[in-house]
Amino acid sequence: MFMGLVVKSNELIRASYTLSTVEQRIILMSIVTARDISDITPDTLCHIRANDYAELYDVSAQTAYEALKEASEVMFNRRVTVKVFDKVLNRIVPLSVRWLSGINYLEKEGLVTVRFSKELIEHITEVYENFTRYKIENISTLSSQYSIRLYELLVSWLSVGKTPVFEIQEFRSQLGLQPDEYDRIQNFKQRVLDFALEQVNENTDITASYEQHKAGRTITGFSFTIKAKKKKAETKKATDTKKAAKEEQIDWVT
Repeated sequence: MFMGLVVKSNELIRASYTLSTVEQRIILMSIVTARDISDITPDTLCHIRANDYAELYDVSAQTAYEALKEASEVMFNRRVTVKVFDKVLNRIVPLSVRWLSGINYLEKEGLVTVRFSKELIEHITEVYENFTRYKIENISTLSSQYSIRLYELLVSWLSVGKTPVFEIQEFRSQLGLQPDEYDRIQNFKQRVLDFALEQVNENTDITASYEQHKAGRTITGFSFTIKAKKKKAETKKATDTKKAAKEEQIDWVT
């Protein structure tokens, strides 16, 4: 089975961009694949196979082939804003860059070939100190582009246990929403935030809850409390310990 670690700089995780569910899945699989290459460069080609996609995301082979083909036709134009050093201005400036410098769908082989933009490579190879890592299996059952983005945003703050207040407009952009999408707050909460959070809580290795922040009656942002779920082995050990203690108490009473 396709497995491995997704590694992203926190800057990239907290950036604003729009990618569909399929496009995010391909990017994440490409990052995992890139980590298996010792010295990834702007010339390095990564391959995402339809069979691996189908197995990881539990879809049919035909669905996987179609997903890779359709995504390959639009992903070259997807952009994200990162910070780079401008030698002329002698300071850090924001720069809109493509995720990929190249992509192609090879139908006979059933795979997509991708090459990351040079500006993105340092954000997926742990050059920076502030990185987040998680297992790609953790998001494999998330069916919404918003739930994948929400998971990444939350897990980047897991070591702290809580997030700062996400200002509403920036938060919407981080989740990949356009300005006119779900612009009424109740629609945003019901159709995006609550649905995404439910998926994260049910299907990943973390649980979270949020608090609304207001200015008067207007919601201006959200903050989250995050916890890691107990691993099955830890849960079993705790259950066995309780069971043993209960049996010992019964023996003592007897």
